[in-house]
Amino acid sequence: MKKTALADISLLFVAFIWGSTFVIVQKAIQFLPPHFFNGTRFLLAALLLFIFMKKKSKFSINLLGAGMFLGVFLFLGYAFQTIGLLYTTSSKAGFITGLSVMIVPLFAIWILKDKPRSIVFLSAFIGALGLYFLTVGDMMSMNIGDLLVFFCAIAFALHIIFTSKFSSKHEAIPLTIVQLSTVSLLSFISSTMFEKTSFSYDALFNRDVIIALVITSIFATAIAFLIQTKFQQFTTAARVALIFAMEPVFAALTAFIVINERLSGNGLIGCLLIFIAMIVTELPDIKEIKGIKQKHGM
Repeated sequence: MKKTALADISLLFVAFIWGSTFVIVQKAIQFLPPHFFNGTRFLLAALLLFIFMKKKSKFSINLLGAGMFLGVFLFLGYAFQTIGLLYTTSSKAGFITGLSVMIVPLFAIWILKDKPRSIVFLSAFIGALGLYFLTVGDMMSMNIGDLLVFFCAIAFALHIIFTSKFSSKHEAIPLTIVQLSTVSLLSFISSTMFEKTSFSYDALFNRDVIIALVITSIFATAIAFLIQTKFQQFTTAARVALIFAMEPVFAALTAFIVINERLSGNGLIGCLLIFIAMIVTELPDIKEIKGIKQKHGM
């Protein structure tokens, strides 16, 4: 199997894991505050990867810098997403997070110096229209949770962009460990600052919390980010974002199956428009189509 195909399948598996854990996390943060939950989750994941790390692996200064840099964007993404889940639904959070698939190509033009493509701006417009139907059109006013999850989409887009930049330069496991450790540290600091009296440590032994920590720390964090860091070097940032566009679909399906969560008519229209925007992002421009025709003598 070609490396690109293996990368696509592996990253799709990551999208499935992330999408299916929205409901689990939403249940857990009813007992544990978001920052403390994330701190615990990412600490367990980092320790798990450290146990399986090869002895010859090294943490160079450049690797530490790259990992901490990626970790900051990862922390912001999960902080905005987890807190946003306190105020919005799993389905909506999944689709709003999916907006990162359009943000990535826009940022790639600026950061990675990719060539600008007109189709990207069309998809951004469709996505913005979908976001309107999903949030304002669905609820008559922008929910604070929706706004926080939108900031999460921006942070995740930047994480994808910079992972493309650094993943080929460093070993996957050490780079992932530094990222996850950075998220854990920043989450615990945030919890100390903002969540001092909001929970009891007995909540750690709640059944829903234990299930959420085990599933998210092992599968949605340690394994998922190791796969992303390892395989993203074999594909483009825009393609990774397109594959991750399946995450909100998995989130909506899981929310429907597990807690019978349904979207209104406007909400469904918004989800459909956002999903169309995700697909449109990867369509070729008119210039590219003409170039293909000329190449084949059409």
